[in-house]
Amino acid sequence: MLPVSDMTRACAFYEDVLGFKKVFENGNPVGFMILKRDDGELHLTLQPQHEAADFNVAHLLVDDAEALFRRCQQAGLRIVKGLKDKDYGLRAFVFEDPDGNRIDVGQIIGRSAHPAGS
Repeated sequence: MLPVSDMTRACAFYEDVLGFKKVFENGNPVGFMILKRDDGELHLTLQPQHEAADFNVAHLLVDDAEALFRRCQQAGLRIVKGLKDKDYGLRAFVFEDPDGNRIDVGQIIGRSAHPAGS
């Protein structure tokens, strides 16, 4: 679950930049939301006074880290750690969402992160 200070802005970011789709929301104003993409599910909670942590709060395993890295750059997001192949078998980078939440992105090097049939 990620805390966000502006639910509308956060929803737009996760849908437009990361390709998630909203599947549930609760409250008026909306205080809780669930977004999904493929096998991933993300829960957002409204925290108007949210102050971001200085560590990674979510991890995404993706099929194409470079494409997502480019989308994050094009969206003007702060890149905390640049795209790099790691010795533990991931191509990875870290970015901050519009609320400053640090998201660690990884792609398994040498094979698809989501093999067919799984």
